[in-house]
Order: sequence, then structure tokens, then C-alpha cells
Amino acid sequence: MLGLNVDMKSSPMTIGQVADHFGLPTHVLRHWESVGLLSPARVEGSHRRYTHEDVVRVASIVRAKQAGLSLPDIRAFLAAGDPAARKDVLRRNHRELHARMTALRAALDLLEAGLNCTHEDIVTCPNYQATLTELLGRTRM
Repeated sequence: MLGLNVDMKSSPMTIGQVADHFGLPTHVLRHWESVGLLSPARVEGSHRRYTHEDVVRVASIVRAKQAGLSLPDIRAFLAAGDPAARKDVLRRNHRELHARMTALRAALDLLEAGLNCTHEDIVTCPNYQATLTELLGRTRM
């Protein structure tokens, strides 16, 4: 769950609460802290306390990972004080994500062509062959 509608006005959240909110194991949050992506406050006995800003940061990391950004790119994106530097990271990842989406769309088209085929031997199906030829032409394989 990626909603940010948690009531954090009353008190910060524990690592367990944040992990549960996002459906993550706590060790993931600890790892992100160890690589410099998070820095929650520490209280009584070094227990982590996550503020609303920390939760927004976790949501940003989760979404960026879903988009395929590496942890170093996420760190660069979140730490960039200069909008131009942030946009450079985003532009590069935008191109890469667009290429992956194109490849996934082609894979989905091929699966759909296979699902729509009624031939016993799929390679003899004219519709499947046409889709495959089109996809190969697009990807230049």
C-alpha cells in the first residue's frame, strides 16, 4: 500500500509500522538507511522514529524502485538540490523505462496473438506469424 494518508500528526511511526504500511520487511528500510536513502530520527535506545517526511521519502523510494531506478539513482534523485541534476537522473531513467515498456508491450502482443490462435501448431497460424513478423521488424532482431 502506498497511500500517505497515515495520521502522523500525533506521533512518529516505528520501523515496524512503516514497514507494515508499505508491505516491506523491516530489513529493507534498514538497508535503505545504510546506503544513505533514509535517516529517521533515533530515540530511547536507538529506536527509529519515522516522521511524515520520512514516510513520504519511503513512498518515493518504493515508487522509484517500481519504475526501475537503481538505489544510487534514487539517492541522486532525492538528494539533488539542483533541479537540473535531478532532471538528468529522471530523463535517463525515463528513456530506459520507456524502452522496457515498449519491450513489454511487444511481449504482450505476442502472447495475445498466441492466445487468439486456434491452430494446433502455432507456427503455422497466419495471425501469429504476422504478429511475430511485425514484432521482429520493430525490434530489428
